[in-house]
Amino acid sequence: MRRREWLAGAGALVGAAPEASLREAALSGAALAPKSDFPLTENRTYLNNAGFHPLSVEANRAVQDYLDRRTRGDREPDWEASRKVKTAFAGLIGAPPSTVGYVTSTMVGENLVVASLGLPAAGGNVVTDALHFEGSLYLYESLRQRGLEVRTVKPRGWRIDPRDLEAAVDRNTKLVALSLVSYLNGFQHDLKRVCDLAHAHGANVYADEIQAAGAVPLDVAATGVDFCACASYKWLLGDFGLGFLYVREDLLDRVLPRVQHGWRQIEGFAYHMLPHDAPGPYPASWRVLEGTPGHFEVGTFSRTAEACLAVSLPRLQALGVENIQAHAQSLTRRLQAELPRLGYPALTPPESRSPIVSFVVANPEGTADRLRQARVEVKLAQNYLRVSPSIYNDQADVDALLNALD
Repeated sequence: MRRREWLAGAGALVGAAPEASLREAALSGAALAPKSDFPLTENRTYLNNAGFHPLSVEANRAVQDYLDRRTRGDREPDWEASRKVKTAFAGLIGAPPSTVGYVTSTMVGENLVVASLGLPAAGGNVVTDALHFEGSLYLYESLRQRGLEVRTVKPRGWRIDPRDLEAAVDRNTKLVALSLVSYLNGFQHDLKRVCDLAHAHGANVYADEIQAAGAVPLDVAATGVDFCACASYKWLLGDFGLGFLYVREDLLDRVLPRVQHGWRQIEGFAYHMLPHDAPGPYPASWRVLEGTPGHFEVGTFSRTAEACLAVSLPRLQALGVENIQAHAQSLTRRLQAELPRLGYPALTPPESRSPIVSFVVANPEGTADRLRQARVEVKLAQNYLRVSPSIYNDQADVDALLNALD
């Protein structure tokens, strides 16, 4: 097979040194998890993890266990399971557990932030960029049509130049909103630099972290980011219908008031109208919870997705996000070097450290046909293709893609 020499060298490294560290395995391009853990990969080469990540056998078992308990009538919700999942995610991004709450999706998290800031009625301007998520671009264009000033920074060289961002932010900026890692081409902002810029002008920063959390090292406290959100069905190895919202604790109430209210925000609920109830001025009383959950959680969430996260987040912690990133880099570097030589110019900056690389496609229909015949799955949309390897992918998968396009 073509390109077999490169793979043979990597395989020899792992095979000759079974005691090699996880880090060495990651750098070699050997898989960090067996493909047998992810049955979706049995009949195809799957390289579209930035679209959605396949469920593991372990996650499937956890979901089935939950469904069995649910069928037997075990009481819900399981508050301890929720606490453990949110604490695990908080540890993954360097956040205090009290600052992390559930949302149903990334876009719900961003909308909650925008609504809490009172935009567009609060005035001022929002700065975003053209590599932000498509739903977010729609959000801010909709707000612009309602009177909000929106400044959208365009990429140069398929990256957002910090100087262009600096030129857009001023003392009237209320929010800088961006994708930490762009879903389009994997470009990654220097989040601390963005936050330092915004804070110097009195603005806050929202980061969509769905293509970052679990894939690249992230420390929200060190960066100073004010708000971020993500769903769990990508690099967190979870499922649809559950994600996370992080809010810096000192901004609750002072900057972000509650804009939605529901039973998950309170505890100690007691009636004052039933026979033998203690009297009260209102038909019921309660205590309002503090922290991000007490401000933004409203109703029910996907318990099956939570069951997935209960096993996937510890797995990610055990592997180490730094190792996961190094592993992805060992695969994407080859693609960055070889696909342009095959006639697919890169859309991803060469210094990118995310697991996403994108390329221009001159003949989408012909490319789709070749990939289909080779049973290789990537994202192919409009005139570009996006490749996003995960922990179970290896150099053989890269070979399969390159051979299909050669």
